[in-house]
Amino acid sequence: MPMNYAYHPGNVAHSSAQEVADTVFPVAKTLGINLIPLEGATSCGAGIIRQANRRLQLTLNARTFAMAEELGLEIVTPCATTAGTLFEDLSALRSDSNLLAEVNNVLKETCGKTFTGETEVHHLLHVIVEEVGLEKLSESVKNPIDFSVAGHYGPNVQRKGACGNDDVFQPNYLESVIEALGGSAVSLSYRTQSVGVPSLLSEESTSLKQAAAVLSEAKVEGAEILVSICNLSHTVLDVYQVKAGKISGEDTSIPVIHFTELLAFSMGHFNSRLAQLKTRIAVIGN
Repeated sequence: MPMNYAYHPGNVAHSSAQEVADTVFPVAKTLGINLIPLEGATSCGAGIIRQANRRLQLTLNARTFAMAEELGLEIVTPCATTAGTLFEDLSALRSDSNLLAEVNNVLKETCGKTFTGETEVHHLLHVIVEEVGLEKLSESVKNPIDFSVAGHYGPNVQRKGACGNDDVFQPNYLESVIEALGGSAVSLSYRTQSVGVPSLLSEESTSLKQAAAVLSEAKVEGAEILVSICNLSHTVLDVYQVKAGKISGEDTSIPVIHFTELLAFSMGHFNSRLAQLKTRIAVIGN
């Protein structure tokens, strides 16, 4: 019987990361997960809206929670920033009845919805490990990932209650998934470090040095490719990779892919992209 979840793509998958939008639904179908899109859901704010107007971010996310409640479903997302931000705002609303009442008044006046606090938020990684199971994941593999893969979690979802039963400080769910897909997992000491997404425009040098630390460690530890469970972090690690290397003076040349891409490739979806993935390892890695 399929597992049903309300699907929130996050801030990037529906705009600049088409590869996530392409791969997440085939992956979910293969694993028996039924994703019900939250049509019209807004950005989670990524902690950035909060800096200007905390109440606005809370209200926007409360609307998303109310939409999931109307469907009678819990929320799943492929982005660690979105999962962490939604979890934080959900916790804030649940812990303050006065705040919840004020936000609900705004929701009722503007969109006719109310939020009770009954839904939950999950990252796709945690659903796969805890609900689907690594054994079933292994059974779905058609193209084993026969190379060394380093994983990056980022900091946003690594908090108690947000990362499932994984360890907050020393997580290993992603490494377990990599090995279940036939890969050789490379565990990074910087795997939960921020790569400075919110500060990229204001403190670019600092942000890129943080990204370089993750990329260069992956290279030094022998990884052939880096996979991110955070779509926003992926943007910095991939798009700004060359600039990060120039600013830091470190070797940052390693291909970076999204978590859903790794899953899709291993399951036999988009075989031409799998070939392209191996080509990227050969061209970018050295």
